[in-house]
Amino acid sequence: MTLQLTVPNMACSACSETITQAVKAIDPTATVHADPKTKFVNVETQTSESVIKQAIIDAGYSVTEE
Repeated sequence: MTLQLTVPNMACSACSETITQAVKAIDPTATVHADPKTKFVNVETQTSESVIKQAIIDAGYSVTEE
């Protein structure tokens, strides 16, 4: 399934890398595209949305629904 999440406090490419690593720590097979310009994070994963959101929150970022 594909998730599109908004991460308003993702500011730079280092932030997107941190978010990518947080998601891949939960699901190593996930495909993650994090864009600091649009604040969107697209995740292709079989893991539940709540688990992915929590991984991003645990990495220090906020997540809002689109």
